[in-house]
Amino acid sequence: MARLAARPAARLTARLTARLRAANARTVDIGLALLVEAAMSIPFVVARPDGLRPATWADYALTSLSVLPLVWRRRAPVAVTLAVLAAGAAYKLTLDGPGQPLPYPGLIAVYSVAALSPARKRVGVAALVAVLIGPSVALNSQDVKELMFSFFVFGAAYVLGRLTHTRQAYTAAVEDRAAQLERANRIEAEQAAARERARIAREMHDILSHAVSIMIVQAESGPLAVRAAPDRAEAAFEAISETGRDAMVQLRRMLGLLREEDAPGAPPAAAPREPQPGLSALPALVQRVSLGGPPVTYRTTGTPGPLPLDTETTVYRIVQEALTNAVKHADASAITVQLDCRDGELAIHVLDDGCGTGSGPGTGHGLVGIRERAAAQGGSASAGPGPDGRGFEVRAVLPLSPRVPGSRSVPSSAEVGP
Repeated sequence: MARLAARPAARLTARLTARLRAANARTVDIGLALLVEAAMSIPFVVARPDGLRPATWADYALTSLSVLPLVWRRRAPVAVTLAVLAAGAAYKLTLDGPGQPLPYPGLIAVYSVAALSPARKRVGVAALVAVLIGPSVALNSQDVKELMFSFFVFGAAYVLGRLTHTRQAYTAAVEDRAAQLERANRIEAEQAAARERARIAREMHDILSHAVSIMIVQAESGPLAVRAAPDRAEAAFEAISETGRDAMVQLRRMLGLLREEDAPGAPPAAAPREPQPGLSALPALVQRVSLGGPPVTYRTTGTPGPLPLDTETTVYRIVQEALTNAVKHADASAITVQLDCRDGELAIHVLDDGCGTGSGPGTGHGLVGIRERAAAQGGSASAGPGPDGRGFEVRAVLPLSPRVPGSRSVPSSAEVGP
């Protein structure tokens, strides 16, 4: 919603920026025309030599007429150049008033054509100006030096216009590249935020779903155990308390990290700086599930050596979610968790002897989270009926990475039962 609301504001900002640039360009052109008009007015202010007729207002008006088109030099540079040349020719052929040391309007018009016009138009205008320089000099002084000087100044104006065009094109390319990088960074940041939200959602789902499911199962069995087996009832209530405390510790740690990330200046949250649960925490997880739910058997085979911490956490979360699904939906009487390490892979099997349908009142986010966690480690996960169609099994295969700093070892072959 925030991105949708920001789009009209961005378009409005772009339109306002374009209008300001256009207004600034028009202001610059008007100021330039006034500056040229001031330069063209100097010969009318200085007294003319004896023997020449005095300058008239008609001379000045026609001189100003050659300057006026410069206001529109950006909008129609070729037409402005033709208008300036026509006004200059009319001035020379009809009135022959005070001459100018430099043809300022013509130079600026040629510069504008070179900077703003496509190749065909600017070459045509350059050829026309080159052809007109000779007759103009012939009508004025017939001096070779003036002819060479005229070619030089008009050529310099053309070259300066091309250099300006190149600089503007380079600047536009750099700005476009910067805009593309900004868009790419923004998209990457949005994608990173989406991935982080998905990761947090998985963690919250795994922690809360497991804890609440185990607590519900154990709480439901508690009243029956009070009458039939008081010792087991006491263990069930203790398991409820331990499960709740473990969930609170994990949630407090996660929320504390979120607080530090979202508010860098805020004081650190009172969250324990402990690593995420790994393989060493699996026996305790199995024991908690077994206290109030179906008995769980935990086996490991193979010796893969040390594992990265994130791989251990992935294994723990996959087993945790698979056990949660079995307790909530399978109506199982026994669950088996087995880790099998061989051929550079770690295979995870969580099998129950329940209904084996994999259906239930849940939303299916747990199995999706298992697949996402396995895929994040370069592995795969699947779920379906167990061997011979009995029960329900969650299977995951993770590639084993080389040893990295801070990794921990998988326990050797062992079996933990209820």
